[in-house]
Amino acid sequence: MDAVRVALLREVLAGTEWPGATRRFAGALRGSVVPHGGGLLLVGTSAYEPWHLAAHLVDEAAWSGTPELRPTLVRHRVGPGDPAHLSVGLGRIEAARRGETLLVVAPDDPCGGLLERIHDARRAGATVLALESGDRDLNRLAHEALTVPDEPELDLDTVQHLVSAAAGENSLPAPAPRGRRSFRDRLSRLADQLTEPPPARW
Repeated sequence: MDAVRVALLREVLAGTEWPGATRRFAGALRGSVVPHGGGLLLVGTSAYEPWHLAAHLVDEAAWSGTPELRPTLVRHRVGPGDPAHLSVGLGRIEAARRGETLLVVAPDDPCGGLLERIHDARRAGATVLALESGDRDLNRLAHEALTVPDEPELDLDTVQHLVSAAAGENSLPAPAPRGRRSFRDRLSRLADQLTEPPPARW
């Protein structure tokens, strides 16, 4: 349903700044992770974990043949029984270095401790990107930021769908290489999945 929803969202938002703004931000994301291959770290705030964006980026990485888009989800709280891919704590941001990309999703104010870690990661050479709702400190720390206003017609979840879909798209209108899925292939696969039970939690 996500590919269909993205197509419909773009149609609804045609004539506004958002299709272009989300594609530009996605281009910055892809342009940061693909050439360097250093890894993509994804973190939210203490009150918000970007589960859906993580899952969408995993899908886009597989469908587009761009493994660099597969994120490491960095969590504020890690439980003792959490699986390995969900057991990465905030210390990972402190270890970020040149060539790595840190994507911050902040629908609410990030705490001071998170901002300090982001600042340290940037000083160490990591590229910082932010999807935020107007936090000035986070906006200043980011190399590239997209501010999403709190409006009934558009919210941060919607923007995350558009960004993740655009990040997985090929920039040139050429036939999809072997092993990659075209948009039509993705829609066909999606239609098949609509009758399947929902997947387990990512």
